[in-house]
Amino acid sequence: MHNATREIPIFFSTDDNYIPYLDVAIRSLIANASREFSYRLIVLNTGLDEANVRLVKQNEEEGFTIDFVDISREVEEIKSRFKNVYHFSVVTYYRLFIASLFPQYDKVIYLDCDLVVLGDISKMYAIDMGENIIGAGPEQFVRSTPEFRRYAKVALGVDPDGYVNAGVLLMNLAEFRRCEIEEQFVRLITDHDFDLLDPDQAYLNYLCLGKIYELPNGWNKEPMPLPCEGKKNIVHYALYKKPWQYDDVIDGEYFWHYAKHSPFHEQILEAKENFGEEERRMKEAVA
Repeated sequence: MHNATREIPIFFSTDDNYIPYLDVAIRSLIANASREFSYRLIVLNTGLDEANVRLVKQNEEEGFTIDFVDISREVEEIKSRFKNVYHFSVVTYYRLFIASLFPQYDKVIYLDCDLVVLGDISKMYAIDMGENIIGAGPEQFVRSTPEFRRYAKVALGVDPDGYVNAGVLLMNLAEFRRCEIEEQFVRLITDHDFDLLDPDQAYLNYLCLGKIYELPNGWNKEPMPLPCEGKKNIVHYALYKKPWQYDDVIDGEYFWHYAKHSPFHEQILEAKENFGEEERRMKEAVA
């Protein structure tokens, strides 16, 4: 019997474009998670193709429930609080609203879809982050790139050596509420509509400054030639090169290991084949 008090809530957010990669991420998480706990995977969205939802829900097994939560109505309410921020894409910021949308939880994990979980996710949940608001791994790209180090320092006033990646988060929602992070964020984005390179990440680094528990990069290993701290628990394809588009992505083999068992495997292969020179050029121009 799974004890309800030992339930671990894990959040994702997606649209239909990212569903195949979400499926791979969930597959990898379930394959490696300890069976001593039960897990509730909550996928935030604003409407998805029913067939896609059914395919992802096929991953459910004893101890793992997958709930798709449509937050369209809440998103509209959130948007109405932003005066004059017309270009604002609220999807990027879902993780900032988990604390108010899910008052029943005091501690959760948030994961991006472009990753694979190789370790036991319950071990991440068990980390004692004290009174910190978030636990996150180092943003390896920002820390190792001079221009981005300058950006963190000058644009955000954040020490680049403390800059974290927001795609894998251990969230202390009790502290998040107590420090009124959501309210501060709404105020900040309404009064100062910054054009930031990595808005969701930048705001979290800025708002949680001094209250971030740094996880070893093994919990959020970006595909860069940097040493892994501890066990490689999560590989996060956070840079512009995704394994479903490029062949030479560091640690890309882990993605394909799980993708080949996914019902979206053919679709993923097709997308890769269609990602030609033109798409590459456009993507690299933006990157």
